[in-house]
Amino acid sequence: MDSPVALRRTTLIPGSLRNLNPSKPSLSFIVKSTSRAASSSSKSYSKSFALVGPPKYLARTLWLNGNGNGNGNGNRASSSDVPSTADGAAGVREPSWVEFVTSERVKVVAMVGLALALCNADRVVMSVAIVPLSVSRAWRQSFAGVVQSSFLWGYLISPIAGGTLADYFGGKVVMAWGVALWSLATFLTPWAAEVSIWMLLLMRMLLGIAEGVALPCMNNMIARWFPQTERSRAVGLAMAGFQLGSAIGLTLSPILMSKGGIFGPFVIFGLCGFLWVLVWVSAVSSTPERSHQISLHELQYIQNKGPRHAVDSKTKTGKVIPPFRRLLSKPPTWSLIVANAMHSWGFFVILSWMPIYFKTIYHVDLRQAAWFSAVPWSVMALMGYFAGVLSDLMIQSGISVTLTRKVMQSIGFFGPCTALVGLTTAPTPVIASAWLTLAVGLKAFSHCGFLVNFQEIAPKYSGVLHGISNTGGTLAAIIGTVGAGFFVELVGSFKGFLLLTAFLYFSAAVFYNVFSTGEKVDFDETT
Repeated sequence: MDSPVALRRTTLIPGSLRNLNPSKPSLSFIVKSTSRAASSSSKSYSKSFALVGPPKYLARTLWLNGNGNGNGNGNRASSSDVPSTADGAAGVREPSWVEFVTSERVKVVAMVGLALALCNADRVVMSVAIVPLSVSRAWRQSFAGVVQSSFLWGYLISPIAGGTLADYFGGKVVMAWGVALWSLATFLTPWAAEVSIWMLLLMRMLLGIAEGVALPCMNNMIARWFPQTERSRAVGLAMAGFQLGSAIGLTLSPILMSKGGIFGPFVIFGLCGFLWVLVWVSAVSSTPERSHQISLHELQYIQNKGPRHAVDSKTKTGKVIPPFRRLLSKPPTWSLIVANAMHSWGFFVILSWMPIYFKTIYHVDLRQAAWFSAVPWSVMALMGYFAGVLSDLMIQSGISVTLTRKVMQSIGFFGPCTALVGLTTAPTPVIASAWLTLAVGLKAFSHCGFLVNFQEIAPKYSGVLHGISNTGGTLAAIIGTVGAGFFVELVGSFKGFLLLTAFLYFSAAVFYNVFSTGEKVDFDETT
């Protein structure tokens, strides 16, 4: 057969609809092509094959593609429009920057980023509200830590189950239910606080349970929608929303409290979550193959670019329970658990205690404290995308995935380690905010280390593996958040706890560099 580049004409003659697999209906076609060789002679051949996917979608895309000249001839397509399977990835050109930012996959990750922004905004509202609540109800700092950590009690429960469900049902469905439930919990928090402290703790637990599915669903959707060479950027975009959620929650909460009382932000952010669910359910598809908005070129690019994994066309199977023993038997799994644990420890300690830190150490008012605490998260959002672009460029230039992930993780952990030490020496709130901004900004590089690594070592189990590591991270976050309160009461200083956190960052970075890999790990081996 001549190379696809030499093809002059390809005619698609629709065959019959066949159920090759009950769960994968397909359309069959006879392809008749005429090619011209260097000697100017011509030869024809025909071949039958099946295209797997929703019949309605395939019929639509093939018909539209066949109208290449707009003449209504729906059975003709050029070789550039329909590359053969032999052509592989080489038959699909790289998208331009404009095509990338306007693509359907970027729309999907933008919606994921908005969900993560709401996720973080809903949880950080309490970090601001805890200050007036503690004053009005005479709570000690240790008990304030318990109230803030109640979110993590629920967050401890759901990541593994959420990751398993995301791998089985897809990230779209599980994410929709998660956002709906955590928005309901946020909306009902004012009512719960008026009923009793136990009801408030229960509502914060429900918030944590629902939000535990967010990051596993993010990984699941990105693994389905993005080729490997774009996944760092995709994670950077999604996590930019996550960090902007922190900034939005910390800056808007004092303003909304001044206008609508202590519980005003809870109501506003809860309603925003319900609106997001309506848009997500109606406008986003779980996979590129199911999307009715995606262009044929983008679909071909996603399917052909880079290695193809089972997650790209995953369907439900009878095996719902993943192989937990084999997952936990591999050192790369533990490198991700340790990295996630340290990431969560640092994240929640900074997120929960920095407003109180600035108010206690530098005696700034609540609105200034929230502002000083919010600036670093905005910088982290920008640094996260920059790290994603840099990471993808390193891989595209030929640097191994393993080395790329280790470099990103080293910057993301050694950097905060150094900056937190500097924070303990800051004489003014402005200098302290600069050190904190540096720590949080460099921390964003870890998103292109361990956070992308789940999809690479376990494409089939990325959701549940992320859930397992999130559980370890939540345990660390509970210890860090509650421990900070008791540590301050016993020692009388935040600085010692920040130095402890710096040491843990250093240790976790070393562990990840020793045991991690960017290659796929066989978790299905039976020997």
